[in-house]
Amino acid sequence: MLYLKTLIIVVQLLSALGVIGLVLLQHGKGADMGVAFGSGASGSLFGATGSANFLSHTTAILAAVFFVTTLALTYLGSYKPQASAGVLGAGPVPASAPASAAAPASAAPASQAPGADVPK
Repeated sequence: MLYLKTLIIVVQLLSALGVIGLVLLQHGKGADMGVAFGSGASGSLFGATGSANFLSHTTAILAAVFFVTTLALTYLGSYKPQASAGVLGAGPVPASAPASAAAPASAAPASQAPGADVPK
């Protein structure tokens, strides 16, 4: 279970970093920040509007992966296994009583030395 949580955390971290990077690469309305990071040079590869569509679709996919991994981590974090009834179906064994309460009421008082009641 620990390996599964670690794997999901790694996927979540990578998808979060990917979303951050892809959002920074996309063209803004007024500021062309994407050109500074090389997004403008890839326009010939994807076509005139192909890079914007590619980046927005990839961002949406990574955001969905981030959302799913967040839900999975929430579910795994709140999962508490129930106590098993065992093979015989008996309930859990109750805790034993403290030692002072377990002593019988007819016990000898503490003032008598051990072996004092033995006849000589």
